[in-house]
Amino acid sequence: MFLRLALFCALLAVTLTAPARASAGALAAPRAPAAGLAAPPEASAGALAAPPGAPTGSAAPAASPRAAAASCNAPYRIDKTLPNGARWQLCWEMRNVEGLTLSRVVYTPRGQRALTVLRSTSLAQIHVPYDRGRPRYHDIGSLGQTAVPLRAADCPLGERREQFVCVTTRARGHAHLKAVPDRLNVTAQGRELVVFAAFQVGWYTYLAEWAFADDGSITPRVGATGSLAGFTTTPEYGWPIGVGDTGFEASHTHNVFWRLDFDVAGRADDVVEQYDFTGSGTANRRLARTAFTTETGTVSKPMRWWRVVDRKVRNADRHPVSWEINNSDSDQYRGPADEAFTRADLYVTDYRSCERLATVNPSPRCARSVDRYTNGERLTDPVLWVNVGFHHVPRDEDADPMPSHWQGFRITPRDVTAKNPY
Repeated sequence: MFLRLALFCALLAVTLTAPARASAGALAAPRAPAAGLAAPPEASAGALAAPPGAPTGSAAPAASPRAAAASCNAPYRIDKTLPNGARWQLCWEMRNVEGLTLSRVVYTPRGQRALTVLRSTSLAQIHVPYDRGRPRYHDIGSLGQTAVPLRAADCPLGERREQFVCVTTRARGHAHLKAVPDRLNVTAQGRELVVFAAFQVGWYTYLAEWAFADDGSITPRVGATGSLAGFTTTPEYGWPIGVGDTGFEASHTHNVFWRLDFDVAGRADDVVEQYDFTGSGTANRRLARTAFTTETGTVSKPMRWWRVVDRKVRNADRHPVSWEINNSDSDQYRGPADEAFTRADLYVTDYRSCERLATVNPSPRCARSVDRYTNGERLTDPVLWVNVGFHHVPRDEDADPMPSHWQGFRITPRDVTAKNPY
């Protein structure tokens, strides 16, 4: 607890200034490398050139692979072509406040032109309230300072970048399997590019991971491991741990927020839409679409999902290109009045460089939490904040070291290609 308070106080003691959007969101100096490593130059770690992508024609606009690859320098550039021919290009940096941040994310389906997807994405908060009412932690405020140096065993079959970031690939199971009578099945095994870092915050080790699949989907998630806090409580607020039933480890929630600055084929013409299917309990279900024109917060419901769509860019079938967000696995924590930021599962705000964290936002020029960012402004350049909750009721199996428990959501291409990208 004292470690967390000390880190937070140290953060507040520093005057933070956010650069203009042209700097690609390099909001804080990169984490100082361990002794013996050269500090990454600011230009290569954060000053990223936007890849081209003006909407033209019926297909997704071209973002020159050469230009995208040049938007940051080694070792901060990631450029991976997966076995099915799909290509992902992006940049990474380790920021003092947000920790691992990915920028200039570009997806190229096999045999097609490149498409910009995200200008930047990062963790925006890990809020940890305990069932007994206290403590109530906000674990992100100087996350980059807690980055764990990775060993070879931490990054199997991958490449460690500046000690703190792992870039690797892994199998993701069946991409598809179609039975064809009297012939071999049409089948393929999928793979994904994985970028992750580990952070030690108090007793917990957080694994921040983004997986970029060969079908164009993106899965941001956080794994919590390390050790239980050792807070004991009464039976109504915890679970018996260890021998007998005299010690009850306190139950708690991890509310993880992500910040996603979508720029589908560039920042212009992006719209956020919500989809619902009305008619529960009836034979018919109707699709209902809501386009968000002003800043708002919304909650997850059965069969509800969202998408970021570019109004002008279309695939070969003349359908608008978009990316779907599904957040159906959240425990949906709702806190007291002074935790109003927990009242929504997805927030949509207009871009402001000082709006960096979902809670305890460090910039003096902005509000302190994401619920206060949503003040009715017109959306011209939308940024999404996704909130995923996990209620951790401890168990004997959590004895040291605690197994990783994961929480996250999925971003799926919708009409980015006119057919299966395999």
